[in-house]
Amino acid sequence: MEHSRTDQIAEDGPLLFARVLDGKGGGFPIAWKDAASWQPSAPGEVLWMHLNRTHEGLYEWLQSALGIPEPTAELLTSDETRPRAFREGSALVATLRGINFNPGAEPEDMVSMQLWSDGKRLLTLRRLPLQTPREILGQIDRGDGPRDAGATITLLAELMIARMNQSIVDMNEHIDMIEDMDVEEQHEQILAKITKIRRNCLSLKRHMGPQHEALERISRDAPGWFDADDRREIAETIERLRRYLDDIDISKESAVVLQDELRARSLASNEHATYMLTIVAGIFLPLSFLTGLLGINVGGIPGVDDPAAFWWVAGICVFVLAVLMTLFKRWKWL
Repeated sequence: MEHSRTDQIAEDGPLLFARVLDGKGGGFPIAWKDAASWQPSAPGEVLWMHLNRTHEGLYEWLQSALGIPEPTAELLTSDETRPRAFREGSALVATLRGINFNPGAEPEDMVSMQLWSDGKRLLTLRRLPLQTPREILGQIDRGDGPRDAGATITLLAELMIARMNQSIVDMNEHIDMIEDMDVEEQHEQILAKITKIRRNCLSLKRHMGPQHEALERISRDAPGWFDADDRREIAETIERLRRYLDDIDISKESAVVLQDELRARSLASNEHATYMLTIVAGIFLPLSFLTGLLGINVGGIPGVDDPAAFWWVAGICVFVLAVLMTLFKRWKWL
């Protein structure tokens, strides 16, 4: 994850960065003191402000400077991160989630981004660093970025969903690696990896399932400034997300199959060991009975005074053993 000085909270406000989109794919930076009172000076200009939602005073500023209703301002600055989207007059409000690629994070540690736009202004708010806004910022600075608020929202959703693919590929690679591991020697390690994969799949499905509904809501109920091209792009993103959710299900099922196979092998190994112990017991039970009978400490035991009696008993034991082995093989127990 790239960290830079500009990705820290600005000393004079919650602004992480701001760009005025020129409607041609480019844009120019604007400071917090100017962004707060910005008004478009040319047709097609849109202000995009990327904010840290944990900054003190942001909740009040959203209401006083932009006239955002109190419940919406609370949603934009809260830690309620379940994906959702709704239309509020001419404004679009949404919460989206993406894969957490920050150092030390697991894929299931999702990061959220709230957004609000009335077509002329676009606010994106986050708590933890996100790669996607920075990537789009680079495109704008190069002059090949989105042209308006609708295109920016569409691109944000598209890139956040596209980043899911890497996590899915990584999980599939781990599944392939597990299939090549030695089950006998790495049993516990394999079980731990499978459990982690299943947990990641369940977490991704739980978090990204609602995002599918949020994107459909944007496509269906977005305000008029969200044009037909943006709706088509959102529809493509929805289809991609649906495929990724299907891939997550496949990865989860593959992990379940591997886990079942591992358990089946372990059970078969235990059953084989139990079977062999049963065979051994079946062989030595008659011999133990014979030797135990001859070893009782009572009078009348034959062969007590005969030096050759031991060899007779040993010969009888060998004979009994041979008969048992022949019978077990005929019965296909061996």
